[in-house]
This record gives sequence, structure tokens and C-alpha cells, in this order.
Amino acid sequence: MDVPENAPEECPGTQSESAGKAASCEGCPNQQTCASGQPKAADPDIKVIAERLRSVRHKILILSGKGGVGKSTFTGQLAFGFAQDEKCQVGVMDVDICGPSMPRILGVEGEQVHQSGSGWSPVYLADNICVMSVAFLLASADDAVIWRGPRKNGLIKQFLRDVDWGALDVLLVDTPPGTSDEHLSIVQLLKEAGLDGAVVVTTPQEVALLDVRKEIQFCRKVGVPILGVVENMAGFACPRCQTVTEIFPPTTGGAERMCADMNVPMLARIPLDPRIGQCCDEGVSFVTRHPESPAANALRELVDRIRLQINLDGEPVAAAAASGVER
Repeated sequence: MDVPENAPEECPGTQSESAGKAASCEGCPNQQTCASGQPKAADPDIKVIAERLRSVRHKILILSGKGGVGKSTFTGQLAFGFAQDEKCQVGVMDVDICGPSMPRILGVEGEQVHQSGSGWSPVYLADNICVMSVAFLLASADDAVIWRGPRKNGLIKQFLRDVDWGALDVLLVDTPPGTSDEHLSIVQLLKEAGLDGAVVVTTPQEVALLDVRKEIQFCRKVGVPILGVVENMAGFACPRCQTVTEIFPPTTGGAERMCADMNVPMLARIPLDPRIGQCCDEGVSFVTRHPESPAANALRELVDRIRLQINLDGEPVAAAAASGVER
């Protein structure tokens, strides 16, 4: 069966009589082409995006099969963690289009995007960390984004093609829950730009792990390397005594058992500290404000582990800048 790499799991195949017409084809970027029976030409913007992101050394997707596992909170605090190294240039791209929370988590809510001859400029919250989100393009923080798949995909392409990211060491892409249009688009558009892999976020309960298993299978089907799984809310870290107690019993063995069964790396277990939520509301780094917390320790260790995995301490971005790539 001929199935495009960016097709949904239930794709009937491009040669099927139901190609482009089946219920599973709804929202697929190939639907119109399959229905017409004509071969799809390569998207010319893929090469444009690859050139635009040439000075971005590492691109990492942050995924979660289940909503409510703290993926966006994790992405924001991971960005702060990388940025503790002042020489590390960090970017965050928020493609959770219907629930864009990165500006609030990173403390730049209400800022505006400026356009220049080189494209849209991401919003900087410090000298070495920037973010781009649909929230910056809305008239009000309360405005709902009510878009179908093609318009969402178009905005994701703009974020990759038209934003002047400059020279970055790490670009973190915060995605919505699930395995839908946004995920297919980002994987397809980055296929020539070089995608280091995905970090998959879960919580210990089986109800979350059920969907995370699907997310892992999605990554394998579309060819995205899995850097590993992070178990968020893995216990409760008392702000007073720092003792960690279990609050979500891992009835089926938690993320650790799932990783062993599916042969994927287990990256970290991050306990729930109520002060993380407060830091996100205030848009500040939890690791900087509460360095003594077990959750802060886990985040620091995770950053070090990912740095090793992607060889972040190789050629610094300054070398790219010296070669004529301006920030």
C-alpha cells in the first residue's frame, strides 16, 4: 500500500479507490491531490525553510499524546533551563495554535511581532531566548482561534519560512496534544531542515500512557527520532521540606515500564512542585527562582542529558555567526 509519510495512521493508500474520499482522509494535507488522482509535486517551501533554518543548529519537538500533562509548562521551563547557559541561544516556536500559552509562560504576554526586510522578528525575553506564537497576532488574549486544518498548516509554514530566527543553538517546538494536522505539517516541513528528534511528555497514570504510546508510534511511522520520554508530575515535591511523595500511582508501571516495553529512552521524572505553576503565571524561570527544589534538580539534569544527546557542546553558534550568519 502506497502511504505518504505525512498521512494519518488510517490512510487507505494513494492507489485505493477511496483515496482522498475516506473519512480518515479528512484534514490530511494530501487529500485534494489523492482525490484528483494526480501525483503531488514537492512543496517548494520545504527547501526555502531548510535554508531559512540553516543557522538553527538543533530542532526539537515537544510532544504529548494527552492534553493536561504539563507539556507547555515543561517546554517553557526547559527553554529557561537551556538559557541558563548565557552562551546558548534558545528559540521557542508555539504551534499549539488553539491554546497558545508560551507568551504567558515566558513572561512576554501582550508583546507584538515586528516585521522587517528579513521577515517577522520573534519576541525576545532575554538576550539569548526568543519566542514566536499566534498569541502575538491576536487582538486580545481572550480571542479564540477557530481555524480548520489548512489555515493552521499555513501559519506553521509562516513561522518556519517567514520568521527571522537568526542563529540559534536550540529551537523547541511546542505542539498541541495528539497526532493531527499540526504534527504532520511540522514534520513534513522540517524534513530537509534537519530534526533532531522529539521529547514526549506524559504523567504516570495509564490514561495518559495510553495516548503517549500512540504518540511514540506516530514518531516511528513518520520517521521522527525519539530522544526520550519525560514523566511529569512524578510525585509531589513539598515546598517546605523537599520530600517527594507519590500522588498519581503508576498502576501499570508508569513511564519507566512503558519505555522498557517500547524500547525508548526514559529521560527524566519531574515531580510536581506547586511553585512551578506560580512561576508560569508570572513568566519566570522556576529553576532560577527555586534552585533547591527536587523538580529544579530534575530539570537541570534533563537539560544536561539532552545537551549530550544532541551534542550541543560541539561547534558553537558563534562559529556560524563568524561565517556570515547574523543574529
